[in-house]
Amino acid sequence: MNIQANLGSKKIAVLGPAYPYRGGIASFSERLATTLTEQGHRANLYTFTFQYPNWIFPGSTQYSQDPPPHLPIKRLFHSMNPLNWVMAGRQLQKARYNLAIWQFWMPYLAPCMGTINHLIARNNHTRLVGILHNLHPHEPRPGDALFTRYFINSCHAFVTLSGSVKQELADFAPGKKALFVPHPVYDNFGEKVTKTEARQRLNLLPDARVVLFFGLVRPYKGLDLLLHALAHPKLNGQQITLLIAGEFYEDYRQYQNLISQLNLTDQTIIVPHFIANDEVKYYFCAADIIAQPYRSGTQSGISQMAYQFERPMLVTDVGGLAEIVPHGKVGYVVPPENPDAIANALFDFYQNNREASFAHETALQKHRFSWEAMAQAVLQVANC
Repeated sequence: MNIQANLGSKKIAVLGPAYPYRGGIASFSERLATTLTEQGHRANLYTFTFQYPNWIFPGSTQYSQDPPPHLPIKRLFHSMNPLNWVMAGRQLQKARYNLAIWQFWMPYLAPCMGTINHLIARNNHTRLVGILHNLHPHEPRPGDALFTRYFINSCHAFVTLSGSVKQELADFAPGKKALFVPHPVYDNFGEKVTKTEARQRLNLLPDARVVLFFGLVRPYKGLDLLLHALAHPKLNGQQITLLIAGEFYEDYRQYQNLISQLNLTDQTIIVPHFIANDEVKYYFCAADIIAQPYRSGTQSGISQMAYQFERPMLVTDVGGLAEIVPHGKVGYVVPPENPDAIANALFDFYQNNREASFAHETALQKHRFSWEAMAQAVLQVANC
């Protein structure tokens, strides 16, 4: 369906994290705004003047050094200042956008986002859509459900990035209109390079067997399970190197201690900081397979990076991960919290030389996950 032919050009506000803030959801906002603009809509991107207080952000910095090219971004929202919410809401109300789109993933931000939505809605013109990365947080806090409900009630409709979140929404707020569209492929990290070039860049041996764990290290992501799998007797002699690349949002020393206890010091390489956008491709392209041994989850931008760089994946059967990683075609789906199953999958991968066939299938499958489909779904669910 051609959006422009059927719906015309719309005035759209994309709201949420964006540069100068870093991270996958900021990249999502920027990429969505770019796609809407390319499709002929008048898309404006608004982000925070203040996003997280230090007590809620355990990382080294919230800020990026990678501005998106040719994409104007206005900083407007202060997450902790109700007077700012009123000002921002009234400004967007008067602008009379056809559509305003929020990224939602964290209840802490719901009072800010929901209040702005309620004010925008007073113009009886703007349709309000939430893109739900998660409905319930990975690490819950008291008051989460109350805050989340406040935001949910402020929106007209939703797009969910996994079928599991769509079902959670139906249980949490029956009757709310929603479409499920898989997370698009992150194509803003550049094109793939050869494994030889990537390994030279990272000083990895050209013939090493490399498994990549990428992204923020948090308890629900199961890095400890992957380490226990690597120490499994079945993998003795496989000479697998685990490359861990990402900032630690918990005590780094506990992983150092576990690596030592499992005698994995010579098999692990840790790059314990946030990976800049222009470096991401080298980590993915250097790897044979990308491991996501999550204890819980809904969907993951890491999987979409793996698709972009046509890398096989090993994921656990949580949330919507199995929806986008066909088992035995682009990689493996294993039971959660099961190091034995992870070890068996890695053994099969290397013993039976699965890399080439899985990589070929990811190259075919990645075209299912387009930004054009995401933009179309947002307009469709909003009835714009």
